[in-house]
Amino acid sequence: MDDQYTFENKTYKDTYRHTTSHILAQAMKRLYPEVKLAIGPAIEDGFYYDFDSPEPFTPEVLEKLEAEMRKICKEKLRLERFELPRAEAVAYMESLGEPYKVELINDLPEDAVISFYRQGEFVDLCAGPHLDSTGRVKGNAIKLTSVTGAYWRGDSSRKMLQRIYGTCFPKKDELDAYLARIEEAKKRDHRKLGKELGLFTFMEEGPGFPFFLPNGMVLKNQLIDYWREIHKKAGYVEISTPIMLNQDLWHRSGHWDHYKDNMYTTVIDDVPFALKPMNCPGGMLVYKSQPHSYRAPPRAVRRAARSVPRPLLHAGRCAHLHDTRSGQGRDQGRRQAH
Repeated sequence: MDDQYTFENKTYKDTYRHTTSHILAQAMKRLYPEVKLAIGPAIEDGFYYDFDSPEPFTPEVLEKLEAEMRKICKEKLRLERFELPRAEAVAYMESLGEPYKVELINDLPEDAVISFYRQGEFVDLCAGPHLDSTGRVKGNAIKLTSVTGAYWRGDSSRKMLQRIYGTCFPKKDELDAYLARIEEAKKRDHRKLGKELGLFTFMEEGPGFPFFLPNGMVLKNQLIDYWREIHKKAGYVEISTPIMLNQDLWHRSGHWDHYKDNMYTTVIDDVPFALKPMNCPGGMLVYKSQPHSYRAPPRAVRRAARSVPRPLLHAGRCAHLHDTRSGQGRDQGRRQAH
């Protein structure tokens, strides 16, 4: 079976969901013309669009938007791409009262192609690509799932916008199955279970960090004891490394380039530091602190100091520091437990 026009094809899936984000923006401008548009990309589980609205988006607003989106899908509006020179593009967005689009245009490179997509009465600044018609999107398989705050361009010094998240599928039964999985996952959400079982709580003074309660400390200490027991049986020794290290280390390890937006940073005596998102670089520094013979067998090391959690930080494979003395050193370093 040709999967060119199915969600098995990631390019098609992203294009489908990107088009749906434009349908959301068009519905918003129809129902609430005073709202200003920011950006609206496809993401892993759907799409979102950021809006500047004088009023908060309630569940009732989301229901109205979904209904209007279904109408737009039934209208089968063609999506037409066109380009404009920079000055004309800026003037056009200014005439529509879209200051965020004007800023995006002004920040584009001098040689950038500035393109737009039109669907019916609605036009949006966009590089594309998109489906050829809103009729390609299944209206009854669209769901707006949540609203959150989002700083414009991820900058906490800029205005807080409202981000509407949504998802969509080519078939309604696929949407229903996805929503059912989400509901099941909510039942097992550690934040929900932690509150219900009296294990930990979260507070505004430490966003993203758990405050462990007595029951939680009992469980946590039992897990740590078990962790130590199995590592000891496996022949590991234990070390502890600082929770905060200077920024130069994170540049060398590769973490800074990948995760800097989700790392906690500070400056001490004019030197920038960051709380560690992973243990590996500190462990590698310990290994490099003394000479090792290539004849010595690899030594397994576990670290007692934990890395700092960050709500949206997905570190994946650690970028290891390179030991400059020997290949054996690098191989031994990789045996350290995360």
